[in-house]
Amino acid sequence: MPSGVTETIATTFSILLAERIFHAGPEAKASLVAIPSFGLLLSLFVVQFVRRSGVSANRVLAVLFTMSGAGFTLASFAGDCFEIYLIGMFLGLMGIMLNVPLFSQIYRRHYPDATRGSLFAMTAFVRKSFAIGAAIFFGSLLTESLSNYPLVLRTYAMAAFLMAGCVLMIDPVRLNPARAVKLFDAFRHAGEDEAFRKILISWMILGLGNLLCFSLFVEYITNEKYGFSLNEKEVSVITTVIPEGCFLVFILIWGRVFDRMNFYLVRALINVVFALGILTYFLGNGIWALYIGIGLHGIARAGGNVVWTLWVTKFAKAENVAEYMSVHTFLTGCRGVIAPFIAFRIASSAGPEWVAVIGAGMIFIATTMLGKKIFERTV
Repeated sequence: MPSGVTETIATTFSILLAERIFHAGPEAKASLVAIPSFGLLLSLFVVQFVRRSGVSANRVLAVLFTMSGAGFTLASFAGDCFEIYLIGMFLGLMGIMLNVPLFSQIYRRHYPDATRGSLFAMTAFVRKSFAIGAAIFFGSLLTESLSNYPLVLRTYAMAAFLMAGCVLMIDPVRLNPARAVKLFDAFRHAGEDEAFRKILISWMILGLGNLLCFSLFVEYITNEKYGFSLNEKEVSVITTVIPEGCFLVFILIWGRVFDRMNFYLVRALINVVFALGILTYFLGNGIWALYIGIGLHGIARAGGNVVWTLWVTKFAKAENVAEYMSVHTFLTGCRGVIAPFIAFRIASSAGPEWVAVIGAGMIFIATTMLGKKIFERTV
């Protein structure tokens, strides 16, 4: 439940506050968008630390979420100083994103193979229910008065502290210990496992295309030069309530599909919906194009969330899931760090429409790379 609350900070409110409270420039906003990806990049080393130290994944997760709570608390005292806000958001978003590979190991340990997708979808359903509620509440608070932003950030801090308490209540999960761990040792799996390697390449192209466009979702409707004049509540509805509502409706469906269908076919279907949503959002006319485009993206994000989190459980041995996932999140972080800066640069010079065309084109290229695997019955 608190995880659903914290999700909205990265998707909407970190950029919204930067634009409306601090009047941040393109580079500053791109930095905020890139912070979660930087956390994913560094998550590779968190996994290696857990293996080397022998500490349970649960304890490390609790420390990371506590760091997030401290960061959001610091940001709430920023006043009109963007530098303090940026430092606080860095700590807050980093702590949330560093946890991803460790949580994949928890899913692998506690959720049975046959129903893992469905069980994960149920947790995601609860998470997104609270994300929608948080988005509506925070959007209303900020529409009433932008001076309420410290209360919003302190609510995020409380949610992060609650997350730390929750993970300590889960049965401990430990990774196989190692006497000596090389920082990039997990990448040996990409060299040894051909299927894993090919999917990583396809995912890199897909992810970069998607992240280019995702970086501009909030910017596109909050920056007046693009022709929209929306208040804070309307922005939160478009960028959070609608996509998360679609996510909520379709996540249980995608969870069952993940358990029953060919992985490559599921990935291809999700990619097509992603591309259609992006093109509609940026190339359509009027407010309804925004609604439909972001709704399609929310449907695809539901499937993408299941596949992105659990796909390594179909390729890796039980003891290697966290390492496989750490490679995946490291590469996600790499593309996520550079994508916002590329997106904002292209948007400022050529317009967001070109970002959409480039991003959708990359998604279609990544889909064609799956090739004949889409039609096989295995995986």
